[in-house]
Amino acid sequence: MQGVTVWLPPALRPRAGNRKAAVVEAGTVRDVIEALDRAYPGLGFNIRYETGELRRFVNIFLDGEEIRHLQELDTPVPPGATVHILHSVAGGVI
Repeated sequence: MQGVTVWLPPALRPRAGNRKAAVVEAGTVRDVIEALDRAYPGLGFNIRYETGELRRFVNIFLDGEEIRHLQELDTPVPPGATVHILHSVAGGVI
């Protein structure tokens, strides 16, 4: 199986040894998160809730398409795909 390249946001990089990207083997987006959590324990906590569902302010894109518009965590991930994990950034007046 060809690996899937996962690009990590700056906020998650310290949990992944300061890597910008990781390569994992996975069949679905859920598998991607589980593989990341096995490789970098605790990383999955920043991506999904204890229930296993994606955190509200985390967006995941598979080859440029947001998974919420696909099959969410059950979206199939083809070999050689690129996954981007992004945290929403909120701002305001202080």
